Order: sequence, then C-alpha cells, then structure tokens
Amino acid sequence: MLERDKAYRLAGRKHRAHSLNCDAEVLHKRREVRFHVLPAGQSEQAMLRLTSVPGLVVERGLRPESLWITYSLADHSLEEVEGLLVSMGFHLDPSFYTRIHNAVIHYCEDTQLRNLRSPERLIKKSNEVYVKAWEHHPHGDHDDTPAELREYK
Repeated sequence: MLERDKAYRLAGRKHRAHSLNCDAEVLHKRREVRFHVLPAGQSEQAMLRLTSVPGLVVERGLRPESLWITYSLADHSLEEVEGLLVSMGFHLDPSFYTRIHNAVIHYCEDTQLRNLRSPERLIKKSNEVYVKAWEHHPHGDHDDTPAELREYK
C-alpha cells in the first residue's frame, strides 16, 4: 500500500499540512460586530482598542452601536475577535438574530479553515485503481460447465 505522501508526490500534488491551499481573497472577510445599547459609547472604545490589533481593519458601522471589521481568516476569526472584545469588558448585542447569525458565521469560518488545512485528495487519480482491478477481472461467460449442461431441456 502506498503511503499518503508518496501517493501525493506520484500524482503531482502538493501536501501542505500546515498551510492554507487557496488564494488570499478567499480568506478576506468583512463582518459587522454589534454592541449592546448600554453602556453607551462602546463602539468608539472598541474601535480604539481593535485598531492596535495587527491584521484587523476597523471601520464605523451604519448604526451607532456597530463596527465593521475586516480581516484575513488565516490570522483571525469572528469568534476570536468577539472573545477578545468580551474579555476586554464590552457587551455584545444579545438579540436572538445576532446570536444565530454569528453562530452560523463561526461554523462557516471554522469549516472553511478545516477544509483548507486538509490536504488535496486524489479524487481524479483514484479511479485508476478500479480500472486496473477491472482489467484483471475475468469478463463475460467464463463458466467451465459445458453448454449442453447449462441449458434446461
């Protein structure tokens, strides 16, 4: 049996276990972070603190209690940024819509990272194994029983 790395090399594929196999634009995310209405002025304070985090671009949101953050998924995730904000003492929007929306984003980002970190699969070459096995398999009517015994009279 071939080892996985050897199979990848023979197929001309690169096995990069710890790097992300995609373009940078796929990882570029822009998300809205909503804060609770009270205490007032949270978004301005959060904007000042988040601008010091490398890899994050922070802009004012359309609403006074929101911010737009832009980041690369290779460096940050929405879950990480929200955890950072909560640990700094900020209160995020507890509405049902926001929690469901953010949970879906967390799941999608986590799944995307997991899929990008997994090595390329040998999908296009895997059928050759079955073709080779089929070539060596006897085809047609290879019954050793004579024809007169096979017919019912």
